[in-house]
Amino acid sequence: MKTDSLARDLASGALHDIIADIAEEAARVILPYWRADVAVTSKADDSPVTLADQQAEALILERLAARWPDIQTVAEEAVAADGAPDAAHARFWLIDPLDGTKGFVAGKESFTVNIALIEDGYPVAGVVTAPATATTYRLGPDGAQRRGFGEAWRVIKVRERPADGIALLSHSVTDAEAERLMNQHGCTRWQGADSSLKFCLIAEGRFDAYPRTGPTHEWDTAAGQAVLEAAGGRVLGSDGQRLAYGKPGFRNGPFTALGG
Repeated sequence: MKTDSLARDLASGALHDIIADIAEEAARVILPYWRADVAVTSKADDSPVTLADQQAEALILERLAARWPDIQTVAEEAVAADGAPDAAHARFWLIDPLDGTKGFVAGKESFTVNIALIEDGYPVAGVVTAPATATTYRLGPDGAQRRGFGEAWRVIKVRERPADGIALLSHSVTDAEAERLMNQHGCTRWQGADSSLKFCLIAEGRFDAYPRTGPTHEWDTAAGQAVLEAAGGRVLGSDGQRLAYGKPGFRNGPFTALGG
């Protein structure tokens, strides 16, 4: 059975290589549209979508189905078009083909491709690719890893919290809210950033906390959580417990991503 094939690929580590290659292939689909005056349309929730989002998602779904056709997929653009599944399976993929579309349209660099495998509510594999910088992060056989396109993997880890810790925050927060969140999490400085790249920047020891109070979907966070946890960090819901997946509507409540 193909499901058994996925379990074997996960146990052997082959799955981590396969989904990293898929994410980088999706990045190559996206890049010709970047800074090229791509047409933008609005989804039902008024969030933007482009041909880059749609074509990258189509490629990812095709590649995953060819290798593991029995595994449920929950992908951002498919959900926008057809609605979310009624319930999550015990094992399912979460896919965001282009996280940070607003920044992508504006010509910024912090947009990502996210692919994560969830088992029994938590990520067991995940990859985040940043097309603009040709960089990929993943939960790999040896913990959290990073590579430039075409390069070897290297292990990354969170840093111990310094006395002057730095928080990463969404650009949408107000200055007053940013100050509150920064102080709440023991940071003395903060920086705005887009997309799931925030999890990865904490994972490689450059920042210390990412508190989020606004709404997100599970495909926004699962791959980044996989990378950060593998690097020694944590992602906690408002109840203080590890952020879980397969929730109603595949929506997250408030959470905090933390380094060392």
